[in-house]
Amino acid sequence: MNRSDVTLDRMRTFVRVSERGSLSAVARDLRVGQATVTRRLRELEEALGVSLLSRTTRRVTPTEEGRRYYAHCVQILRLVEQANEEIAETRGAPSGTVRLSCTATLGVLHVTRMVFAFQARHPAIRVDLSLTDDRIDLVKEGVDVALRLGPLTDSSMKLHRLGDSARLIVAAPGYLAAHGRPETPEDLAAHNVIRMSNVAGSETLVLEGPEGRRHSVPVAGDLRVDHGLAAREAFRAGRGIGPAHRWLVEDLLAEGALEPVLADYALPPTPLNMLIVPERAAIARVRLLIDTLVEEIRRLPGIATTGA
Repeated sequence: MNRSDVTLDRMRTFVRVSERGSLSAVARDLRVGQATVTRRLRELEEALGVSLLSRTTRRVTPTEEGRRYYAHCVQILRLVEQANEEIAETRGAPSGTVRLSCTATLGVLHVTRMVFAFQARHPAIRVDLSLTDDRIDLVKEGVDVALRLGPLTDSSMKLHRLGDSARLIVAAPGYLAAHGRPETPEDLAAHNVIRMSNVAGSETLVLEGPEGRRHSVPVAGDLRVDHGLAAREAFRAGRGIGPAHRWLVEDLLAEGALEPVLADYALPPTPLNMLIVPERAAIARVRLLIDTLVEEIRRLPGIATTGA
């Protein structure tokens, strides 16, 4: 292997092609000719003495050796980037880009304004905010910090428990006037319940009564949605009844557009966590955004902190 030919530019090109699956797409991204991309890949493969990519007429995919090499390249390039950024930050106020991923509905309603206020205090820091409910690979996607609702299984990230998000049953006054107010959890089985198609188990509601008894109620309805903001609008329009995070509907409850239902019964709360790429946690601008989000999110309605 000729180590002098294994350059960072060639590694970056290989990583981009592995992720995009297209030489032409990477050429456009890098603003170079496709021939340049092809040459960098060929020179890298020749230097390593292995084939990293399998090329077809439609797509370029990593070989088995390419997949292993890709994982190492991502780590190396992130470390190089981190080293450069840490040195740059010693010369003045924190600057550069922080990449933040957030559960979509929470991001639109609350996190965006937190980011706006953060940037007003730190104008040299750029924030790349991605709103998605998908469980993405933070390292592969180049994300520094992610906010996620629900249980998590990724043990490779630094996990910061922000708290539990309280939920409650809500409905519009018009819906309750037309269909009646449930008096027991079992009454929900006869109602039009707005359900989330991207939440496992949404066809069953589990509530705990004041006496500690758990009620498991099968529910149905004529509307399922895959976004919390759509559920919010459906509740407000009187299209049905159902569970909602308190931070999702607190303003509608305050103005009387929605009402709490079965207030003596509690829905299980949902964990709210922050995931941090360990290698990025010490970078000043990332740390500043983390501290801001931790402080602000714990002030949201219905977020019970855990002391973590």
